[in-house]
Amino acid sequence: MLEYDATGFLRDGVAHRIVSGALHYFRVHPQLWEDRLRRLRALGVNTVDTYVPWNFHELRRGEVDFTGWRDVARFVRLAGDLGLDVILRPGPYICAEWEFGGLPARLLAVDGLRLRCADPAYLAEVDGWFDALVPEVLPLLASRGGPVVAVQVENEYGSYGDDAAYLRHLRDGLVRRGVDCLLFTADGAQDTMQQGGAIPGHLATATFGSRAPERLAVLRRTQTQGPLAAMEFWIGWFDQWGLPHHVRDAKESAASLAELLATGASVNLYMAHGGTNFGLWSGANHSGAHPCDAGYEPTVTSYDYDAPIGEAGELTEKFHALREVIGRHLPLPQGELPADPPRVAPQRLARADGRAELLESLDALAEPLERAAPLPMEQVGQDRGLIHYRTRVPGPRTELPLRIDGLADRAHVFADGRPIGVLDRNSPGATLPLATGPDGATLDILVEALGRVNYGPQMDDRKGITRGVSHGGQRLFGWQIRPLPLTDLGRLAFEESVAARAGHPAFHRFTAALDSPADAFVALPGWGRGLLWLNGFLLGRYSAAGPQRTLYAPAPLWRAGANDLVVLELDHHGEAVELRDQPDLGPTTAAPSSEY
Repeated sequence: MLEYDATGFLRDGVAHRIVSGALHYFRVHPQLWEDRLRRLRALGVNTVDTYVPWNFHELRRGEVDFTGWRDVARFVRLAGDLGLDVILRPGPYICAEWEFGGLPARLLAVDGLRLRCADPAYLAEVDGWFDALVPEVLPLLASRGGPVVAVQVENEYGSYGDDAAYLRHLRDGLVRRGVDCLLFTADGAQDTMQQGGAIPGHLATATFGSRAPERLAVLRRTQTQGPLAAMEFWIGWFDQWGLPHHVRDAKESAASLAELLATGASVNLYMAHGGTNFGLWSGANHSGAHPCDAGYEPTVTSYDYDAPIGEAGELTEKFHALREVIGRHLPLPQGELPADPPRVAPQRLARADGRAELLESLDALAEPLERAAPLPMEQVGQDRGLIHYRTRVPGPRTELPLRIDGLADRAHVFADGRPIGVLDRNSPGATLPLATGPDGATLDILVEALGRVNYGPQMDDRKGITRGVSHGGQRLFGWQIRPLPLTDLGRLAFEESVAARAGHPAFHRFTAALDSPADAFVALPGWGRGLLWLNGFLLGRYSAAGPQRTLYAPAPLWRAGANDLVVLELDHHGEAVELRDQPDLGPTTAAPSSEY
């Protein structure tokens, strides 16, 4: 059992220091969990920290899945078998640059529901999540012989609110269901954040990445006695589309860690291994004062985080620098360090062997819904992906501005099948010119959702069209809506005769032959933006805006022989797809010191 007294942590009654590394099972292919945990243990840490994202486990209301990739119990047991303690952070909110901070998108379809507070409607939803999750967790607790030594109550709540009744409800809900290990909170190293997020009588910890003595002094004003812990010690940073790849110098990271450990504090390295935001699971930040303001900043597919264990498991310069520092305070594991995983032999797939235009494939992708006005994704039961809207604009009309109010996040607009432009939520006042002939025109709007906001006050981030569409100031009604989650592409008809037309979104199918599965990095030089599937699995988004220029495709997704890659290009069609043996996360910049 992990406990603490006025002097510090105690592990089974013996003085103990936590040196942990964050590794998220949901960002690592399950066949690679053991490999990544072994690498983490080789770093010298004695604990692994992971979130549990509610929306990853409950894909439909009341249907909670703890199997396969979602078998968090297997991940925890693997960690324990390797001699690692486990810190579990079950939400309900996790942030983590994850879609909607781990909350299910369906909450946004409940009229009047207020997130992350003691609103009865929200608390009822949280209770349902805990009812499903806690029975999975109980056998893993240290009190029952398992490796879980601590459980977090919410996450960085002081950066969002100050509802003490809400925090007590979460704490009481965990305890009432049988969670009897150490409970803690984690908040930024600012007095206001600690005041908003701490729960009297429970361990308070801090999140930061530098100037440890100064930040720990702030924490000490809340955690007045007992151990001090940096529950997230940021040794890297995440990336957002259109900005450079963030890096933090290995020597500087090691020096900051040495400064922290010299104080006697415990630490959790965030991230020790970042992994990947596979599929459509990456979240977003928003720097604006209102959801409709500019300032939406979506997170990229890679979650490499400039971590000591790279996205494909490689042991980096930072790994060796941090390991040396940890070795000054804890005994390091004996034996050789793990070798880097094998990589594919590079190859170029010169041409697609079939295409299918998206607008011509709507019937194969989804059944239409008839509605008076455009509805956001959440109100038609959709979580992620694309959504298509169609209506008729009367005519004849001279050229008038077409406007979308409440767009989230990016819309491709077509008149009678002809592309007329793209609108983006970061230009909320933008319009497109549209004239119609005597019979009017068919208006198609294809909206791409790029990830719900996962941090800050703008989390009420509904996707699609939330308010309406107007032409010349007149609202347009009578809509056909097709949710396009793109979870099954099996009905697409790929044909070699279909040409790639500029401005027309289309699926492209390529075939890659491998002698045996190995890690690969898929590059799409000359392409614009879109999605990439490997053997039916959605690897994630790509964009010429960068920074990342390759998508990680782990060995378990490949097979010996022929492999299918499908590209959905939304902007600018390329020709070839490349398999590379090295990642390219783009031009780099040092993360601003304010982020640490």
